[in-house]
Amino acid sequence: MSEDPDFTQFISQIKRKTAIDLSQYKEAQMKRRLTTLRMKHGFATFGDYYSAIEGNRALLNEFLDRMTINVSEFWRNPQRWEVLQKVFLPEIASASLRPRIWSAACSTGEEPYTIAMILSEMGLLDRTTLLATDLDMGVLQKAQEGIYLERSLRDVPKTSRNKYFKTSEGAYAVSEVLKKAVTFKQGNLLYDKFESGFDLIVCRNVMIYFTEEAKHQLYHKFAGALKPGGILFVGSTEQIFSPAQYGFETADTFFYRRT
Repeated sequence: MSEDPDFTQFISQIKRKTAIDLSQYKEAQMKRRLTTLRMKHGFATFGDYYSAIEGNRALLNEFLDRMTINVSEFWRNPQRWEVLQKVFLPEIASASLRPRIWSAACSTGEEPYTIAMILSEMGLLDRTTLLATDLDMGVLQKAQEGIYLERSLRDVPKTSRNKYFKTSEGAYAVSEVLKKAVTFKQGNLLYDKFESGFDLIVCRNVMIYFTEEAKHQLYHKFAGALKPGGILFVGSTEQIFSPAQYGFETADTFFYRRT
C-alpha cells in the first residue's frame, strides 16, 4: 500500500466507484502514469482529481484509458503463434469437439483476431467459441469496429493480410467473418469470477504490470478456468516460475498446461 495518503485515498475511492483495485498494480508505474494525467488537467492533488472525475464522465473515461495497458499488434512474437498453430491447436482440436478459447485482456482486438485467423486457416473457426475480454470499454469498442493502422499488421503473413483485411481510407478493416467469430465482453481480471471449461487461455503482456500478489491470484484463477490439460499462453516477458504451485506444468516456452 502506498505511503502517500493522497494516493492511498484515491485508490480506495476508485475501487469503490469502478471495482478497479489500483493497489494490485505495480505502484511506481501506475502512480507515475496517473500523476502525469492529473497534472495535465491542473489538479494539485489526487483528491481534487477524484472530485472532478466524480462529476465528469469524460475525465473518468480518460482515466480508465490511461490506467489500462493498450499496446497490441497482430501476431506479436510470431514464433510463439507458430507453436500454438502447429502444436497446441491441433492437440486441442483432437481432444475437444467444440473448443473454448479466451483472449484475456484483449485490448483493441489484435490478439483474438490473430487467433481467429489461425483457426480459420486450420478449418476450426466454425466449431470454436472465442471469447475476448478487457477492462476498458473504449478499447473493446475499437476492437468491435476492427479498424487498424498498417503498423499493427507488420507481422501478419501476406496471405492472411490479403484474405482477412480490406483497405479503408488508409487503414485496414478486419473481415466480417472474423468479427462474427469473436464475442467481446467487459471483464475485470482481478475482480470477476471466471468462466470455466476453457481449452486455451491467452493472456499476454499484461501480467508484468501487476504486483506479485496479484499474479499469484490470477494464475490460480486461470488454472481453475482451464480444463485439465488446457493451455495457458503468456507473453514473452512473463515466464511462470514454479508453475506447479498453481497446478501447471511447462508445455513449451511461455505455454503452460493445467495438470
